Amino acid sequence: MAKQIVFALALLITLLIFSYTVRRLYRFFKLTQPDFPVRNIGKRIMLTLGVAIGQTKIFRRPITGLMHALVFWGFCVIALGTIEIIIDGLGNYERSLSFLGIIYSIITASGDVFALVVGVFIIVFLFRRIFMNIKRFQGIEMKHVSHLDANIALALILFLMLSLLGMNAAYVELKKIQSAEILGFYPIGNLISGILSGISTTSLELLYNFCWWSHILLIFAFANILPYSKHFHVFMSVPNVFLSRLDPMGKLPNMDSITREVKMMLNPDTALANPISETTIPRFGVKDAEDITWKNYLDSLSCTECGRCTDVCPANLTGKKLSPRKIIMNIRARMKEKGPGLVKFGKDYTDNKSLLRDFISEEELWACTTCNACAQECPVNINHPTFIVDMRRYLVLEEASAPGMLKTMFNNIENNGAPWQYAAEDRLLWTRDLEMKVN
Repeated sequence: MAKQIVFALALLITLLIFSYTVRRLYRFFKLTQPDFPVRNIGKRIMLTLGVAIGQTKIFRRPITGLMHALVFWGFCVIALGTIEIIIDGLGNYERSLSFLGIIYSIITASGDVFALVVGVFIIVFLFRRIFMNIKRFQGIEMKHVSHLDANIALALILFLMLSLLGMNAAYVELKKIQSAEILGFYPIGNLISGILSGISTTSLELLYNFCWWSHILLIFAFANILPYSKHFHVFMSVPNVFLSRLDPMGKLPNMDSITREVKMMLNPDTALANPISETTIPRFGVKDAEDITWKNYLDSLSCTECGRCTDVCPANLTGKKLSPRKIIMNIRARMKEKGPGLVKFGKDYTDNKSLLRDFISEEELWACTTCNACAQECPVNINHPTFIVDMRRYLVLEEASAPGMLKTMFNNIENNGAPWQYAAEDRLLWTRDLEMKVN
């Protein structure tokens, strides 16, 4: 009974903290702007099964891709075991899902094997991060805290796997000593249990309970650490892929406000039939946290900080300041900084800073070629160029700020109706001295 009470209290505290985090994020999402409507559910499900569950984009780097995919699939399987532990803890049961029979054996065997596989690969990931100077893990946006965050999360995952293996091994050896039925199948636990032979029943029970409590409490802690970590993508990657933009890559969405202005010029009666309030469009494009769309913010929470986007960015590869990863990380950082003030004081709140210039420079924005290599490579389907273009739109439409060559083009379009500096009647003068054969 005491075990149930302690477990219930731990679970309650976990849920309360997690609820606070969810409420905090919900209030931040309410600050954002609308984006595209979510349609084509069938297509989205297939995309999620391929990219999020199947990890297809990860396999572009076959070795590390396979390791990451196995870690992800391992987590999915082990999550089923976590459900059982929660039921056992609340009801004071032992192996409460064992009534599933052969299915239970498959689940426990898979979880046992994956615990070893995930543990080994996490050690490899830690070694790569700590001892190998991998270029895509570096960058101006990757502060010391970013590396520390990643290492702590990986260490927690490693301890989770070790506690699970220890729990299974102690359970198997304990049942052997008691000549009792072993519920489930534990291939790795069976191997490790040999090391525990000769240990007393009391010691095995202590070891089992220690590993059991360590495992579930680590899960509870991990669940509440993740939302404040780069590993939040463990939760957010699947919904982010499901909510991906389905337009062809390279297609930039039109601004509804600009479209309406054009329609008003072409047909005032049609446009005025659907009046719009002045407060609906606070500004053109994106300047600060309150201007981003819900999808921009979801992208920032889903970012794995893997650096694959920056690693293929042609602007970054040629020495320019642009790093697509930094752009997305800046969205998250700015909302974390300004969001509480916006929630408390409303959208008129200002801290005399903005996402533009204080976090992201004009030089970075104009370095982007909108080639979409970053979006193509991103394993969680973040679309960086659409956000970059929205920030450019603010610069051009609100501040008339653009590189000199672009301003020349804008002037030519305004004066000549084309990007070139020649009047319409002079555009074919270059052909007058050409000799052409007429058949």
